[in-house]
Amino acid sequence: MKTAVIVFPGSNCDRDAADALERVTGTPAEMVWHEDTTLPDGLDLVMVPGGFSYGDYLRSGAIAARSPIMRDVVKKAGDGTPVLGVCNGFQILIETGLLPGALMRNAGLRFVCERTSLSVETMNSMFTRAYTGQHEVLFPVAHHDGNYFADEETLARLEGDGRVAFRYLANPNGSIHDIAGITNEAGNVLGMMPHPERAVDETHGGTHGRGVFESLLGKAG
Repeated sequence: MKTAVIVFPGSNCDRDAADALERVTGTPAEMVWHEDTTLPDGLDLVMVPGGFSYGDYLRSGAIAARSPIMRDVVKKAGDGTPVLGVCNGFQILIETGLLPGALMRNAGLRFVCERTSLSVETMNSMFTRAYTGQHEVLFPVAHHDGNYFADEETLARLEGDGRVAFRYLANPNGSIHDIAGITNEAGNVLGMMPHPERAVDETHGGTHGRGVFESLLGKAG
């Protein structure tokens, strides 16, 4: 499985993402600098990692979304390449228009850093099909602007089309409908605030995050 991780100034989860991908797939991820203009050929996954790209100036993810490499990420996503955005990566994917809605300041106006329980809302996604029989997972969260919001029409489409991939069981940030992760209409782009890449090693507190990456490998749980 050939994967790539985008690296922005201020990223602090790019190495976590690369480590998780290598642990699960057995192959090192390619690190792609934000000023590059093209992604490597033949990718099976592009990961847009968490962190504080460009210091979260203006709006979280707003500057990174306009980095040169993101034009090719958007193009490859449109061609069907799987794209996973985590935390700041989710914010970036929303800013590019690959995913709908907005991520606002947490309802409690505090940075949240904890492990949180999630429900796996669909087994029909390429990112969740390995969770067969496992409907509850535990992932770390670490964010200040993770409060997902969308208008009623958008929410109706997300819910009606089964595009809510993960939902908070104990909502840490005020996200509407307890939404923790959503997919695009085609199903090949997933954005989520919790960090699956930080939950792939038992010594780090659990392995529930492996299912996101194993799903892309076609492994069943």
